[in-house]
Amino acid sequence: MLATLVDTGALLKTVAAAFVAGVGVTLIFSLAILGATRFAELNRDGRPAAAASFGALAVVALAAAAAAVTIGIIVMTKK
Repeated sequence: MLATLVDTGALLKTVAAAFVAGVGVTLIFSLAILGATRFAELNRDGRPAAAASFGALAVVALAAAAAAVTIGIIVMTKK
């Protein structure tokens, strides 16, 4: 009777997708924070090449996090 009330396959897919998306977006955003902080530290220490690399990491990771959130909103509104 429980199997007819709850589609466990769809429920498990949803839980797995939410876990992957949550961990993925968190990881990407943490890379953006890492890039921003290392950029500030290296810029202050007078190492412009390394600072530029971490600045690029921060920008790319922040754009990826924003894209992931945008895609999530699009997917949720289409269903």
